[in-house]
Order: sequence, then structure tokens, then C-alpha cells
Amino acid sequence: MKNETITAVRGIQVGHVANLRARTGCTVVLCMAGAAAGVDVRGFAPGTRETDAIRPGRRVGQVHGILLTGGSAFGLDAASGVMRFLEERGAGFATPHAVVPIVPAAVIYDLGVGDPRVRPDKAMGYRACKAATDKPVPTGRVGAGTGATVGKAPGLRPADGGIGSACAKLRNGVVVGALAVVNAVGSVVDPATGETVAGGRDDRSGRRGGAAPTLPRGRGSGIPGTNTTIGVIATDAALSPVEAGSVAAMAHDGLARAIRPAHTLYDGDTLFALSTGKRRADVNAVGVLAAEVVAQAILDAVRR
Repeated sequence: MKNETITAVRGIQVGHVANLRARTGCTVVLCMAGAAAGVDVRGFAPGTRETDAIRPGRRVGQVHGILLTGGSAFGLDAASGVMRFLEERGAGFATPHAVVPIVPAAVIYDLGVGDPRVRPDKAMGYRACKAATDKPVPTGRVGAGTGATVGKAPGLRPADGGIGSACAKLRNGVVVGALAVVNAVGSVVDPATGETVAGGRDDRSGRRGGAAPTLPRGRGSGIPGTNTTIGVIATDAALSPVEAGSVAAMAHDGLARAIRPAHTLYDGDTLFALSTGKRRADVNAVGVLAAEVVAQAILDAVRR
């Protein structure tokens, strides 16, 4: 079976764990040999951890895992389980007294979908690591996408979101892959056709909302941070941490093409980028392809 997901990038493993009854879960992206990392936070209401550690100019040059999780800010606790897993294997930032795993993380808000008392925790993060493989990534309502929804305009019933993945190659064979957890306030649109693939529905008419729904207005009509699309781009191209950050920034173009509207005050859109290889490639070409595979991963999330 051909692998058309992010694990087609050599050195990348992905693991999912979910509580289906509570409609929440987490997903870990492991790069056990280490990877240069960058991040771009474009949404106005993010829930993140360790993003400052991988910004340009910081001392940490590599990471060994990234966590994407449900549970809102509570779900960041699952990163402790990822840290434990990595520490047991000697993976992390070397200090004089211990190896300290750096685990950047981002969350979605799914507390209103299932049981808000159940959130991803340290044990779930550890289990996600144990489940990680380099096989094609299961997508849809799994892992961090278990409780994801899209199309949350007033008067509409949201549609299921999810987690999706895609990959593509440059002409020289460099692989660029993406993993996206889609929990947007906006609708998901196929950029090639303009078709609304997933959006909220009016229960009375049965009609689906358009690609640019009316957003909530006024205090109490919408809670910033209750929507978010988060994800990871990976490539076997050789990138510096600064270049990885540039690729993450360019990849947000794909998010904006496939989600309308995106990057609103009600979203915490965050993308990470990882470089696992030593193959030479133009960073602009990698960034352009990253935008394409992010858009395809978003479509995969809701079509599954």
C-alpha cells in the first residue's frame, strides 16, 4: 500500500489514542533521531506549549516529538507523557544533569462535544507514543481529531472535523508531508473547485452554510479559542530551524485556501514544521509544496 501520509517522510512516526465515548484524544508525531523545528502561530486564540523554545535564535535546535491534542489547555498535560517516553529512550536536550525532552504542543477545544470532564492526560500521551509507527496514518475521527468540528456559524449545527494527512514530492524526490487537526469556526472548501466540503447545517432547512459563514458577534456569542486548526509539516529536506519556521509560515497559505474564514479571533491556528533529513532543496519550493499538502490534509480530515 502506497503511503500518502506524513509518515512517508523518513524518520517520522505518528501515534493516536482516543476516548471515543468522551470524544477526545491526542496524536503524537515522533522524530526519534531528532529534527530541526519551527513554528508559526497565526490564530488569535492559541493553546500551545514550548513554542518559544523553537523560535528562531533560541538555543534548542532540535525536537524529538510534537503533540497535537484535544482537551483545550487541560490537554497539554499529555505532553508530560510524551516527555516520559522520550526520556526513557535518552532523547532530548542534553544538560549536565539530565536529558530534557522538548515537546512542543498545540491543542484544540473539544470540551463541548463529548464529556468535558475527560481530557487527554499524561497516560494518554505516553500511550500515543507507544502506538506510534511509520505506517500510513489513520485519519478521520481519530486521535486529536476525535472531537473536532467545523462550520460553527450562529444558527448552524457543526459538521464533524477530524485529522487528515497528505504528502507530495518535489522533482528531486524530496518528500513533504502534513498532518492537520481540523476544528475550525469556518467551513472546509476544496480549493480546486470552490465546493464546500464540510460546513454547518441549518436543522430547519437541512441546507449547509456557505464558505464564509457569519461569525458570532458580541460578548458571549462566541468564545475565542473554542476553534482551532493545528498541524505538523515534515520534510526530509535539510532545513535550519529558521528555514523550518519559514516553511511553517508559508504552509498557512494552504490552511487559508481550504478553510474559510481562517485565522479569526475565534481560532488558534498553529502549524509546526520538522526537517528530518539531509537532502538539499530550495526552501521556497518546500514551503510552496507544504501549503499544498496542508490543504489536502485538511480535505482528507473531513472526507474521512
